[in-house]
Amino acid sequence: MKSTAILILAAGSASRMGKAKQLLPYNSSTLLGHAMMQALASKAEAVYCVLGANAEVIEKGIPQKIHLIYNPDWGQGLGNSIATGIKHLNNTHFDRVLVMLADQPKIDTDYLNLLIDTAEVDDNKCIASGYGIKNGVPAVFPRSYFEVLEELSGDLGARKLLNSGSDFVVSIDAKNKIQDIDTPEDYRLLLKK
Repeated sequence: MKSTAILILAAGSASRMGKAKQLLPYNSSTLLGHAMMQALASKAEAVYCVLGANAEVIEKGIPQKIHLIYNPDWGQGLGNSIATGIKHLNNTHFDRVLVMLADQPKIDTDYLNLLIDTAEVDDNKCIASGYGIKNGVPAVFPRSYFEVLEELSGDLGARKLLNSGSDFVVSIDAKNKIQDIDTPEDYRLLLKK
């Protein structure tokens, strides 16, 4: 079995939320804490987290098992945070990386393991989450894509790569797992369920 690292992206300022959404209460933890618990319970060998805005406040609540990566250029967007994380992981032994967001609370350990298991079968392909007609993260990228990921910038992240129509992208039906929490209304709806 090849080795997988999870990279949680939590560097944004959450401007639409108006406060650090990583620290919003969710279940018995926070949005970021919940994402970390799911990642730590998965088949991945290690969990990394990219921090940027509000890092000094957010990192206080992060368990020692999580490897922190600080992105000083977090304001340049999601793509820049992916690139920063991948540059760090390029110096490790991992065969692949599973990129996930801190603000998708419906993503659970079972789903992360499904992505990792699918990557074991299609080990030279990107395994993306299918959002209907589009693909997105969480997604698994083999090491052969690290160089491409290191070049990312802007807010689109890896969207262009995952929606290239290439045979090297396998899409998994994410069903009801994809729910980004970007605004106060999103958060209210999450807590109602």
